[in-house]
Amino acid sequence: MAAPHQYHQPNAPDEDSDLELDLEELDPLASHSHSATPPPRRQSKEQRRPYHELGARIPLRNLRVGRLRASRQKEEPEEEDLRGLLDDDEGPKRDSAGSYGQSGDDDAPLLPSPRTARRRQPPPSALSRLGSNIRLPNFLSRQDHASIQLGNEGGDSDAEEEHDPTTQRTISVGQLQTSRFPANAVSNAKYTPWSFLPRTLYNEFSFFINMYFLLVALSQVIPALRLGYLSTYIAPLAFVISITLGKEAMDDIARRRRDAEANSEGYTVLKFEENSLGNGVAPGKNSQRKKRLSKKRKDEGRLADIEDEEQRLSGKGLATCTYWEVVKPSRSLKVGDVVKLGKDQRVPADMVLLKAYSSDTSAPITSIPEAPVSSPALIDDMDSEATAKVDSALASGTSGEAFIRTDQLDGETDWKLRLTSPLTQNLDVGEYTRLRVVAGKPDKKVNEFYGTVELPLKSQRVYDPHDNENPSSVNEVQSAPLNIDNTIWANTVVASSCSLLAVVVYTGPQTRQALSTSPSRSKTGLLELEINSLTKFLCIFTLSLSFVLVALARFQVIDGRQWYVSMLRFLILFSTIVPVGLRVNLDMGKSVYAWFIEHDDTIKGTVVRTSTIPEDLGRIEYLLSDKTGTLTQNEMVMKKIHVGTVSYANEAMDEVSQYVRQCFIPPAGEAPSLVTPSSAYTAPLTSATRTRREIGSRVRDVVLALALCHNVTPTTEEENGETVTTYQASSPDEIAIVRWTEAVGLKLLSRDRESMTLLACDSGNPVVRVRILNVFPFTSEGKRMGIVVKFYHGPTSSPTDDDGEIWFYQKGADTVMTSIVAANDWLDEETANMAREGLRTLVVGRKKLSAQIYQEFSAKHGLASLALSNRDAAIASVVQEYLENDLELLGVTGVEDKLQKDVKPSLELLRNAGIKIWMLTGDKIETARCVAVSSKLVARGQYVHTIAKMKRKDLIHSSLDFLRGKLDACLLIDGESLALMLTHYRQEFISIAVQLPTVVACRCSPTQKADVARLIREYTKKRVCCIGDGGNDVSMIQAADVGVGIVGKEGRQASLAADYSIEQFCYLTKLLVWHGRNSYKRSAKLSQFVIHRGLIISICQTVYSIATQFEPNALYKDYLLVGYSTIYTMMPVFSLVLDRDVDESVANLYPELYAELKTGRSLSYRSFFIWVAVSVYQGTIIQGLSQVLVGVGSSSSTDTTVTSPDPLFLKMVSVSFSVLIVNELVMVAMEVTTWHWIMVASIVGTATIFFGSVPFLDGYFDLAFVGTVAFWWKFGVIAGISLVPPYVVKVIGRKMRPPSYRKVQGV
Repeated sequence: MAAPHQYHQPNAPDEDSDLELDLEELDPLASHSHSATPPPRRQSKEQRRPYHELGARIPLRNLRVGRLRASRQKEEPEEEDLRGLLDDDEGPKRDSAGSYGQSGDDDAPLLPSPRTARRRQPPPSALSRLGSNIRLPNFLSRQDHASIQLGNEGGDSDAEEEHDPTTQRTISVGQLQTSRFPANAVSNAKYTPWSFLPRTLYNEFSFFINMYFLLVALSQVIPALRLGYLSTYIAPLAFVISITLGKEAMDDIARRRRDAEANSEGYTVLKFEENSLGNGVAPGKNSQRKKRLSKKRKDEGRLADIEDEEQRLSGKGLATCTYWEVVKPSRSLKVGDVVKLGKDQRVPADMVLLKAYSSDTSAPITSIPEAPVSSPALIDDMDSEATAKVDSALASGTSGEAFIRTDQLDGETDWKLRLTSPLTQNLDVGEYTRLRVVAGKPDKKVNEFYGTVELPLKSQRVYDPHDNENPSSVNEVQSAPLNIDNTIWANTVVASSCSLLAVVVYTGPQTRQALSTSPSRSKTGLLELEINSLTKFLCIFTLSLSFVLVALARFQVIDGRQWYVSMLRFLILFSTIVPVGLRVNLDMGKSVYAWFIEHDDTIKGTVVRTSTIPEDLGRIEYLLSDKTGTLTQNEMVMKKIHVGTVSYANEAMDEVSQYVRQCFIPPAGEAPSLVTPSSAYTAPLTSATRTRREIGSRVRDVVLALALCHNVTPTTEEENGETVTTYQASSPDEIAIVRWTEAVGLKLLSRDRESMTLLACDSGNPVVRVRILNVFPFTSEGKRMGIVVKFYHGPTSSPTDDDGEIWFYQKGADTVMTSIVAANDWLDEETANMAREGLRTLVVGRKKLSAQIYQEFSAKHGLASLALSNRDAAIASVVQEYLENDLELLGVTGVEDKLQKDVKPSLELLRNAGIKIWMLTGDKIETARCVAVSSKLVARGQYVHTIAKMKRKDLIHSSLDFLRGKLDACLLIDGESLALMLTHYRQEFISIAVQLPTVVACRCSPTQKADVARLIREYTKKRVCCIGDGGNDVSMIQAADVGVGIVGKEGRQASLAADYSIEQFCYLTKLLVWHGRNSYKRSAKLSQFVIHRGLIISICQTVYSIATQFEPNALYKDYLLVGYSTIYTMMPVFSLVLDRDVDESVANLYPELYAELKTGRSLSYRSFFIWVAVSVYQGTIIQGLSQVLVGVGSSSSTDTTVTSPDPLFLKMVSVSFSVLIVNELVMVAMEVTTWHWIMVASIVGTATIFFGSVPFLDGYFDLAFVGTVAFWWKFGVIAGISLVPPYVVKVIGRKMRPPSYRKVQGV
């Protein structure tokens, strides 16, 4: 006999229908005879009916017994024909796993089926066995039999047709889909293997300097323009490009590795396999069961044969599918997969909840079939126990409720309650493959979802004459609506101590999280853009110089070359003015800065994910920060309580504990009894002053109110062998208050929808028990939460609530509670005091209700709840009339949202460093205001201008005008008003907002955060840094010039997408004020020195060309040219990346040193032209004096294979090149502020290398001349004249106008 399903479907046909008779009703006696066996699943309503109602039913079982006897004797020929007919009819249905039925349709067919005569059935042929295992894809199977395709464990082959993302989708739960959906993979990579080269090369050659050198290198292919070896120009460019590309590739590979780590996180997925009709298990799992069943059958009676026959005939009551668990990586999850989630697990995709059940009954997911077989007598004891265990697991803890944390998605700290649809919550897991979920198109709205879940009826697997009588029943479908309460989005976290089953609806790029995230972009540092503009100037300078030299030669034909060819040759000769090595030096410098940051022990765990923009850390002017998890830890702690005449905080809480102990522990010798608000307060004789009694009574009342007025549910878990109580609630504030009541001695022991019990922590006895009559949950509009309770009284062993006291308790924000509580003289002052301390205040009150008044309220409240129009207003009116007036004010609580470590000094230091700080959060206005005050984001006494719920455009003007006249105020604005501002008054709003010291924006969507970041960047052209820790901050981080991600407790989405990943907010100060400042100062000095190095050699070339009648011939060729910019100067110049002007302690002590960087003085046109002047002076002196003291001589022909050059020319080159190298080494030493041993080693080492290589330069130097005194005195004179004047000017300048770092150091 097939057991009915364990759920009752509300839309089922009339249960008394003659067409839907339950066989147990038809033959109650046979059913009764097996009552000693283990019970089947929860009985249907029909099974619970008394037997006298069933007397008139037809005993179909007797008919079957008679029929069965006849069939055992002889098989009639008509039956053979009928069997063949049934075989044919069943064929096309065999690929269907869907045998759908209502709880009352257990009537098996009266006609025999081929399975009746088990012992005589011929073995199936190989062809028929093959046919039975073939499953057609959905689009080929018959549409009228909801064909089910089940995924295999190895890897599901995707459907060929891709789903159109602009249309709604119908999802077959636990099956292959008819359309293909995107893979569930997270990707923060900037490039694909195909786009890497085109995009990086485009980025590189979009820099003017690289394009210039590409053209110079290509010019060497033309014989008339060739000035030496081709490699002289191509090799440096190739080296530069390859280093940059290699760095980009390594950065992107690192991103892919991090993505792979997130994508490979394992999740438990249910796999379904269609049950065979034989005995209720999956096809691959029959053999052992068959052996056990056949052994049992030998000893079973006639009735067992009949029941077995009926089970095999009908296939009803048998679960559609068997299921088991497999672990899949996150990237392999597909739309339609049923995923099992537990506490603290990250949700990997957008899902719809199907079932929630208690974690301690984690047995439901096993390979045992979900529905029990017809008669427990046919199963051995082990199977019976296992099935019963499964049933009990699903029956217990199936409230269908779960809490999730969404702060990684929308920034809100409150836990969200999520519900399962009753249709899926009460459905056997084995029947899930019958479900269809209809969902809308992918959308970025995280607080909106509309869909339906459908459950078609079970279709008959074999011929049933009833189907012909009632054909309409086959097409009947049960459906239930789905909304946001039934969903869990990707990157939320399960907070409840329960297990969830959910079906994947949207994956990968179609999840709410991904749609709210901007695509990553390649970021270019401000310093690079400034250098790019300087190189354009250098190029113009080169072009002008070439033209002037050709003009001075009067555009004559030189060596058979036209003037324009000579001009191009000059351009190539002067190409060193635009330094190709600059990008190499800067890129290598960035790698050094990244190494310093990652190996700084004081900011451990910091990771540089984008190494191209470290200098921008030193140029930040706007810091946009998230709140939850960034500034705060999202851990609430009750810090203060005020009871009217006295306030308790910190150590004074011990006194509260003492009062609670006196109130809730009975005197010695008395039997423990339950406490009610009217119980007498018994104070010890030693402190029985009237004031103490009054205060003790007030403390008891407020603690009792806080212990009862909440929506918290306690759960117990085992950790390391110890039982630990945890609390679940939608708000962390409530959990903080309940934890506080436990700390002072009154613990929440248990709570369900009807009652609540409180325990005295010291005695361990229950002291308060109430029946919950009404709960009024907290809403953002009402800003208050209330509860009506009825107290039990009497001894704890036999409590009663007859004539129990009825009390209404309420707590809420001071803004709304002020008008609800009775008149008093201290509430406003005390809430203002707590708000100034940055505490979240809640006002607590109570009111006693008589039984008569409560009856009136309950009746009116019930009527108002049924109103079809203005229901909320009607209910609020009733509540206000009977409950929310003249409440007794009990006290005020102050809850602190614990700030991250050192947030206050960090924000103060950043503000002193000239950085304007904005806080963008998805949280509520009150919460954001409290954190802004407690973190000192808003200074003491600073005016906070609030703009909230602004819906009309005409109101915006007055707010903007007010702010325009008060630019020292803090602006507090909500997302709705911000959207209105950005839509209609974008420029006006941003022009005022960027001048304010602090802006706090609440209820911001991830997209709004990114829009604000982009708007500030575009309007101010300043560097913007965004910092966050959640998935909801990824868009903002990627939109910023510098994105910083904090490794959060719940996820790493922000840190993976960021340019820099840190572990605590306070690390940001060192990242900016120390590492950022150093990176910028060092890169500015390095880039100017590299420009100087290229410019000075070009000036030497110019002076030589003028002396040789403007012939475009090279002064230094081949090895000398390449060696000058590499082995002879590179290491000393590059060692400037180790320089620092102040110590870290000074940088932190004087953040104003950071503020001056935003002026960009370190690399400005002024500093650039000073370096150009120095280069022109030194180049002219070095080459000019060399030519004067030694002579000019003539260079060799452009063809390098011809005779050796003029000896005089070699002598001149020997002097000028040697002075040039020493000049650069000394100039580096003059620029160093703080010496490092590597600097000394590089300067000394390079000088040694140069003078050691001179003997090998016989093709370029006159080695005989180098060894003479004449060489050395000329060398000394020229070097002195070149170096002394610039040094003297520098010293005088420092004395006249000392830089800031020298002022703070007092040097």
